[in-house]
Amino acid sequence: MEDRKKASIIESILFAMGEPVSINEIAQSLGESLADTKKDIDSLMECYEKEHKGIMIKQINTKYQMCTRPENYEFVSSLLYDRNKGALSQAALETLAIIAYKQPVTRVEIETLRGVKSSSSIQTLIDRNLIKDKGRMDVPGKPILYETTIEFLKYADIRSINELPDYEEFIDGIQENVLEN
Repeated sequence: MEDRKKASIIESILFAMGEPVSINEIAQSLGESLADTKKDIDSLMECYEKEHKGIMIKQINTKYQMCTRPENYEFVSSLLYDRNKGALSQAALETLAIIAYKQPVTRVEIETLRGVKSSSSIQTLIDRNLIKDKGRMDVPGKPILYETTIEFLKYADIRSINELPDYEEFIDGIQENVLEN
């Protein structure tokens, strides 16, 4: 495989994963040895550095992650802050409530309770770091399990999930609000 193709594959893997990826996983994906994969990654890192791109590849132990250049932090963070400070939609709030009370929970379970597709709401909550992937359920299809984050506790202004009101009380309160409006 030519070097340009390997570089393209490595970039795609790191971009799509969005989190550190082990050199073993990258090598396996490329069908190459660890030594050759290390050379490919080092070459790509050098290229990003030489061209002073806005993104870079960072090594974290034996893993690699694509990230923004540190000197651009203030520009990226201000945009992210502006984007994330808006109110959550009703659909996102419903989805967040289900995850908070039923965690860990799968997308299918959320959609069953809501009665509508929830992929967009889940992605919004992940983007705002209010929920995270807890792993996969050990059943056919291995669906992703979602749970709330520390950021959710800050958002809800509580110290722990135990401070949430009783689920039935919470649902009754929502149903009363719906009937009144």
